[in-house]
Amino acid sequence: MRLIKNRIEHDGSGTVTLCPEEPEDMWHAYNLIRPSDVLRASAIRRVTTVQDTGSTSSARVHLNLVIRVKSLDFDPQSSQLHVSGQIINETPHTKIGQFHTLDLELNRNFTLEKDAGADDEGTGWDSIAVEALKDAVDEGGKRRAEAVAVVMQEGLAHICFIGQFQTILKQKVEMSVPRKRHGGGDHDKGMNKFFKVTLETLLRQMEFNISLTSGSANEPVRPVLLASPGFVAAGFQKYIQTEASTTTPALKRLLPSVVVVHSASGYTNSLSEVLQSPAVKNILADTKYARETKLMDDFLEQLRKETNKATYGPREVESAVDQGAVGRGGGVLIISNRLFRSQNVGERKRWVALVDRVRDVEGGEVRVLSSDHESGKRLDGLSGIAALLTFPVIEEDLDSDEDE
Repeated sequence: MRLIKNRIEHDGSGTVTLCPEEPEDMWHAYNLIRPSDVLRASAIRRVTTVQDTGSTSSARVHLNLVIRVKSLDFDPQSSQLHVSGQIINETPHTKIGQFHTLDLELNRNFTLEKDAGADDEGTGWDSIAVEALKDAVDEGGKRRAEAVAVVMQEGLAHICFIGQFQTILKQKVEMSVPRKRHGGGDHDKGMNKFFKVTLETLLRQMEFNISLTSGSANEPVRPVLLASPGFVAAGFQKYIQTEASTTTPALKRLLPSVVVVHSASGYTNSLSEVLQSPAVKNILADTKYARETKLMDDFLEQLRKETNKATYGPREVESAVDQGAVGRGGGVLIISNRLFRSQNVGERKRWVALVDRVRDVEGGEVRVLSSDHESGKRLDGLSGIAALLTFPVIEEDLDSDEDE
């Protein structure tokens, strides 16, 4: 995402103008835009005109519309973001109060305005929104997927991009492969065709240039994880090696990046198992994904050992913060970004206040995990909020409080 203009005031109000350049930028926009925000973007609207003779004509016109956001619809697989709301600027073709859905597009600017109001009006550019803006802006222009995973079985392959903030299914390859029969070669031919289509799809999604004279020939290749039950992934690796030594020498650049690991199936639900394997953890050791995974592993290990130095749940974590256990000396607040997308303004302010307190007052560390990564999904299974503590805390009998 490219930052075009930043006019955020000290009171938390203000506007920013952004230009999404990569599909992942739509995910960032989804996390930035909230109901009650004001959004300005270009739109195409069909306008019907009635002539003096009574005949009608219809045409599509380009408009710059400003809407008060009511709802958002985000499709992570296609990275499409639709923002609906009421129009607040009058044009020759629209009236104030009409509803319209803006479809944000790549390489088209949009302007987002937030108001800092009362509890039921808006949250403004609070600390979480400002951090989300920093995450969204790719100043160096170098943000790419940290790894590519192909989770496969006979006749089925899912090509996934593991980014800094989300894991996206980019393409699914599905083909019919004849069964293996004694003395028959149809199965081998079918697998070769399946491997050929999968490799072509993988290279297209990676934008891998197979020309030896390409300027990108010297660029490092992201890790490519091949996972399957049985020997399908190993067979695909062997197919790539054969293609590199016979028909496509440029594929030799890809070979050092390929890692074969085991998975229970060729479906995407096996991806978490793939990413937990020691070989993959070693490859991704310096990535944001690996750091978040290790954090959740450490947290769950503390729970397993029953050291009372780890807790989860909204009231439990808030109680630990009140007791000073999530502060200097190793305290870590772990919170899912899903909580900040709450439609309830007061609910969002509750979590923003907790984050600010831990970070600015208690001196603890705050880690906001993406709910679109495996680590964030594990956290969401624990209510979306947890904490590593500097010392064991007194467990409050919250159930008895509710009974009273």
